[in-house]
Amino acid sequence: MRFTRLLQVLAIGLAASVTVAAAGNWPATVSVQPGGHTVGNPAAPVTLTEYVSYTCPHCAAFTRAGEAPLEADYVAPGRLKVEVRHLLRNPVDLTVAMLVNCGAPARVQQNHLAFMRAQPDWLPRVDNATPAQRTRWTTGEDVARRRAIASDVGLYAIAERRGVNRAAADRCLADQAKATRLAEASDAGWKLPGITGTPSFALNGTVLAGTHDWSTLEWQLAARYRDR
Repeated sequence: MRFTRLLQVLAIGLAASVTVAAAGNWPATVSVQPGGHTVGNPAAPVTLTEYVSYTCPHCAAFTRAGEAPLEADYVAPGRLKVEVRHLLRNPVDLTVAMLVNCGAPARVQQNHLAFMRAQPDWLPRVDNATPAQRTRWTTGEDVARRRAIASDVGLYAIAERRGVNRAAADRCLADQAKATRLAEASDAGWKLPGITGTPSFALNGTVLAGTHDWSTLEWQLAARYRDR
């Protein structure tokens, strides 16, 4: 009996330690959906949905200003999870989204942040593309278009820094089924009531009108939790 009781106590203690470890690692808890990914405690009572485009400078500005405090104050304690949803505006957006979703699901959030944070380096290459480059991006076979974008804009180098070599990146860019899923999810996102541009945000499915930056979102989050 004493031995059985000891096993029970040890089992309870082990379960508690696993729970604490998991609860302290919510920013690394990532799941992937057809049109994006979710990071944080799956049982969190509040879901913040970010509708973003990789070629949107305001989205990159939000990432630089808001992702760190959002993670520290809301995701890490387990009281909020974040859904990142891709809204595609052009072929470059699709190419980046496919590279973000290249590799293990656990790496997707950091891939997302890496491409957003590097946007000031690669987006000017999009804006300053030559006519010949733009022709390569918009004509011919889909996979060749995406690979041309990744090469001309410098996206392969960012993927490489995230541990995805050129061959692996090319395999991801050749995944036409994934490209279709991303495009379909984006089309559905653009049709949601209240979604008129990027970035846009929703709390538990309700789009926050007039909220397109971290400073506006921050006080709404603070007010919501203050009132709970």
